[in-house]
Amino acid sequence: MEPTQFNRRAWDNIARSPQRWFTPAADAEIEAAKRGEFQIRLTATKPIPQAWYQPIRGKRVLALAAGGGHQGPILAAAGANVTVLDFSEGQLEIDRRMAETHHLSLKTLCADMSEMSAVQSDRFDLVINPTSVNFVADVRSVWREVARVLRPGGTLITGFIQPVNFLFDAVKRDRGKLKVRFTIPYSDLDLPEEERQRTLGPERPIDFGHPLSDLLGGQLRAGLTITDLIEDGWGGRDPLSDRIATFMATRSVKTTQSETRRTAAL
Repeated sequence: MEPTQFNRRAWDNIARSPQRWFTPAADAEIEAAKRGEFQIRLTATKPIPQAWYQPIRGKRVLALAAGGGHQGPILAAAGANVTVLDFSEGQLEIDRRMAETHHLSLKTLCADMSEMSAVQSDRFDLVINPTSVNFVADVRSVWREVARVLRPGGTLITGFIQPVNFLFDAVKRDRGKLKVRFTIPYSDLDLPEEERQRTLGPERPIDFGHPLSDLLGGQLRAGLTITDLIEDGWGGRDPLSDRIATFMATRSVKTTQSETRRTAAL
């Protein structure tokens, strides 16, 4: 099973599904963003601190793996020059419709976030990446590409699922019981065949659970300096989120070549 093509089809199906995982930004949110009143979320429940990305007007923003009509249209309405990159044409079509409806400065690009050869190096002031690297087998390739397309001093703000989330048996967890079953790194592809067939489907992409050495250390090795982080949970009645944060969002800055050499010498 090839995960990229499988996940692309799943996200195309999700875009057309009446029971979406999320909803696009409402008209009222877009109008409020035009007045400078907005928030964005990259994890399940908590908004990102505005100090991480403000001021936004006039910035060149890459909304990475962000199709679906939330972060990209809101930031475009707030005055940013936004490119939404996603590997699902179905998700991107939602952003295109919203841009046309609300007259937004927003472009779309269909590409894989771990291989962005169509994107010019040193292009963007800000990369916004909602929780999505769990759908990529090698998250380190994403950080390397992000570091390439950011200008020196540019900012990455990304959300991701913490590895602890992937340790437990999903069926028992849904019943309120926490039973450690798996190891990190995790992959749905390693499930027993019968269970894998039950788990994955037309609207259920393949998940990967990455270690912190790749989620955090991978950013550092790519030349991104982490300046802040917040934690979040699933919300609702998730028994694990009641005990420990299951999401993290980080703010990182692309270091200059001289800073990278100086850090490597320490």
